[in-house]
Amino acid sequence: MFDMIIKGGAVIDGTGSDAFPADVGILGARIAKIGRLSSGEGKRVIEAEGLAVSPGFIDMHSHEFTILTDPPPDSKIRQGVTTEVMGNCGESVAPAVGAGREHVRSLLSAFGEYEEEIGWSGLAEFLSLLENRGLVNHYLPLVGHGTVRSSVMGLENRAPDSGELETMKRLVARSMEEGAWGLSSGLIYAPAMYARTEELIELAKVAAAYKGIYTSHIRGEHEGVLMSALTEAIRIGKEAGLPVEISHLKVYGKQLWGKAGDALKKLEEARQDGVDVTADAYPYVATHTTLKTVLPSWAQEGGTARMVERLKDASLRRKMREEMGKGEVVFFKGVDWDGVMLVKSNREPALDGGNIAEIAALRGEDPYQVVFDILVEEPGMRANYFALDEGDVQTILAHPMVMIGSDSYAVSDQGILGEGKPHPRGAGTVPRVLGKYVREENLFRLEEAVRKMTSFPARKLGLKDRGRIEEGAFADLVLFDPEKVADRATFVAPQRYPRGIEYVLLDGEVVVESGEYTKQLVGKVLRHA
Repeated sequence: MFDMIIKGGAVIDGTGSDAFPADVGILGARIAKIGRLSSGEGKRVIEAEGLAVSPGFIDMHSHEFTILTDPPPDSKIRQGVTTEVMGNCGESVAPAVGAGREHVRSLLSAFGEYEEEIGWSGLAEFLSLLENRGLVNHYLPLVGHGTVRSSVMGLENRAPDSGELETMKRLVARSMEEGAWGLSSGLIYAPAMYARTEELIELAKVAAAYKGIYTSHIRGEHEGVLMSALTEAIRIGKEAGLPVEISHLKVYGKQLWGKAGDALKKLEEARQDGVDVTADAYPYVATHTTLKTVLPSWAQEGGTARMVERLKDASLRRKMREEMGKGEVVFFKGVDWDGVMLVKSNREPALDGGNIAEIAALRGEDPYQVVFDILVEEPGMRANYFALDEGDVQTILAHPMVMIGSDSYAVSDQGILGEGKPHPRGAGTVPRVLGKYVREENLFRLEEAVRKMTSFPARKLGLKDRGRIEEGAFADLVLFDPEKVADRATFVAPQRYPRGIEYVLLDGEVVVESGEYTKQLVGKVLRHA
């Protein structure tokens, strides 16, 4: 007798192989049988005729920024995301010691000031906190280089001395021992942007000793920077001896549009040279990050308070404007002010969804001065940047060595997370791939899309017993309608949930039923052994 039988669906096992008709019998948390099963053998039977049955989706690139929100956000589980890889871009929320505690607080303030006590220092304490609170889906942690560096050196622009480097290595080692699956970096953000390659290699060697991976938001994805940034990430993997994941691979800015093939060729050549390098990507033409990334690196040095002081200095504003206007700030190259859309203002909600060019015109002011003024008032302001080309997005998504990652925190249509205009990828990534790029664009087969979101990331991580439908695997499963699945989230209404995702199971428990989240918190922390 099975606890549950999923009957009559088209099984897409996650390997990329063709779908096949079969019933799936579940006993406890695992898949016990795949084949023809009698309804009478199941305590519960879910009729899946007309539905695809796939492994639960693994979001290879996610963020914790809203994980402690009450009630917990449900936009990922409603997409069928059963496991989220968090702590990306060097921005993990643990460990949190020394100056790193304020850095962590800033990360958790994406939708308003985070006022709770940072009640943890190491990763183990944070993971225990999550388990005690309950999780919407499974949580898989990385340790962030930027968080580690800020914990030891604050936001200083210099190389670490030998003692500081050893302390950072101990923090990485401790985090790996406490369950992290690898080291992440975000090299366009302070303080990580101040790190030299050699520092990153030394820390990556620690992760390699624990059989972890290295994921990187590389030094830049812009003209004059992209290829050298990819070279650096590949070098780190090669010299440290561990697999590399290029986070949200893209070619950013109009000057590089049409060059996605060059970036992919670079990775292909590295793989031929023996480096296990792959990438993830999201299916949108806009990026999303903090507004302060448009500033020169020196303007961000030392933390928020010092940045605001500089922004209040008229002579330093002129210097910033001059460097930005000359294209010397890599993140600002190739994007126009009408392509910079503000996400959420805690002081002036009318700014939400407005772009800098519009706001400047309404105020009758220079766009640069508008940005500087906003950052003085709200240093943590986030923005969507429309800087990518649809052709490049499709070229990258279609490549067999590219998996899917939302690069987003989870959102909700309720409470504070229902406010503002965050990137729609938080609620729409998976169904957009399945609907727009599989059914409408025929960019790749449905089975390949599922592989990119299941067995591929599981294999990259070394995550056993998940990411495939096979006997003995955990019963993380998604039942969706291939003819109806679609994203409904837009840049105007980014918190809208998808359609066509009918059932989601976590370890054999139904958590989405008939498209609705059941509010059960049965997710687990997945610790690296």
